[in-house]
Amino acid sequence: MSDQALRAALLKLRDKGSAPASQFTPSQRNALDRFARQTGAVSCQRQGRGDVYGVCDLAMFETHLVGLSPQVEPTLAEGLPLRAQHVAHARSSKARHHQHGTYYPLLKAVGDSVTWREGDTGAELALGAVSRDFGAATLCLQTDDAWSTDQALWLVENQALFDRTDWLPEGTHATLLYYGGQLDGRLLSWLRQRRRASRIILFPDYDGVGLANFARLYAALGDECECWLMPQWQHKLERYGSNALWRDTLRHFSAAVDRLPPDLRELTDHMQRSGLALEQEVVWLPA
Repeated sequence: MSDQALRAALLKLRDKGSAPASQFTPSQRNALDRFARQTGAVSCQRQGRGDVYGVCDLAMFETHLVGLSPQVEPTLAEGLPLRAQHVAHARSSKARHHQHGTYYPLLKAVGDSVTWREGDTGAELALGAVSRDFGAATLCLQTDDAWSTDQALWLVENQALFDRTDWLPEGTHATLLYYGGQLDGRLLSWLRQRRRASRIILFPDYDGVGLANFARLYAALGDECECWLMPQWQHKLERYGSNALWRDTLRHFSAAVDRLPPDLRELTDHMQRSGLALEQEVVWLPA
């Protein structure tokens, strides 16, 4: 029995006492039918042209409902973090939409003079000095904040490129942001809200997932962002490219390729012709 479907169905019945079967999804009706057979707390009766579910043993109904959904007084729940509300609702912090409202990215400066400023409050993060002394830093990003930098912002999906920065073009003064495989929707919303850096540069894996991430970034920012192509990428694709990685991420590639800007056409054509994909770390390997 699906706890999620049964919980949703019982909550509907608790609020109304009875309800037409048409108000429940197929999975909720299946869960209610099994629940009725096992407990006798709910019945399904024919009324007119349709079936109606109703509570027939209130004490047993409430016992099972509390087991699935402890509940908290609405006035208390409203002031709690979202995941705490989910525990109150379903004994699980991951029930319903469970993403936290704020986002804390890992940031690292390349160069000593990299600074972030909050335009509304005047706060500053001397990221160059912090990175030199502590290795990295973070900011509490919220869509309506005013954090920005005068330097470029590079986004990388693998930690090796965050840890070691000698792959960057010579003379780079910028912020590196490590996003760990998938661009977070909260980060995209934050970047879209206002101009955050002189340039937004994504260096992904050249595979379906990486290009799908850039397609999402490009949809949010347009020509204010770019996908970085490493020097001699054509030769590296031929020498180090992986057919297994290409196959594993092909569905992402197929969904994203038509949403990419024209300057990536040469890359995507090479990938399609060769059936190869390329990981970021080859930036250190000879062509």
